[in-house]
Amino acid sequence: MLDTRELGRRPGSQRQVSLTVPAPADLGIEVLSVPEGAPVELDLRLEAVMEGVLITGSAAATLEGECVRCLEPIRDEFEVRFQELFVYDDIRDSAEAEEDDEVSMLEDDLVDLEPLLRDAVVLALPFQPLCQDDCPGLCSECGVRLLEQPDHVHEEAIDPRWKALTTLTDEAQHDPTD
Repeated sequence: MLDTRELGRRPGSQRQVSLTVPAPADLGIEVLSVPEGAPVELDLRLEAVMEGVLITGSAAATLEGECVRCLEPIRDEFEVRFQELFVYDDIRDSAEAEEDDEVSMLEDDLVDLEPLLRDAVVLALPFQPLCQDDCPGLCSECGVRLLEQPDHVHEEAIDPRWKALTTLTDEAQHDPTD
């Protein structure tokens, strides 16, 4: 929770805040996320407006996960920008607040940044993270990582209906009397 009382509900008053917070659980997607408890650096500008407090800022953290093509570990620095208006809880009546669940509310002049941070990070992450842009992935037959063995090939699969003919040609190649 972030205290906004220092702004004093005077439209136009601002405050810069830089802080490091531990990452909440499940900050990310299944294959790429910020580890729980890892440091998240926040640079915020809090600005009082008529309706509430406008928070603009950025969050930087380290992501960990795995490539969706080759399953290699990914570790990368990540920064996301966000902006959200938090409305004073005494300005809106409870009937309006229930109708519009999308409005972020201040609770006793305190801001809960976790939902804002979670939405910003999850929406900015790639849906299918890759270890590199042109990752070839794994061989579909044997699972070899194709980046390490780019010339990896298999013999062409034989249609089971023609398998009996291959035994005839194999016998003919091994039979010296022909």
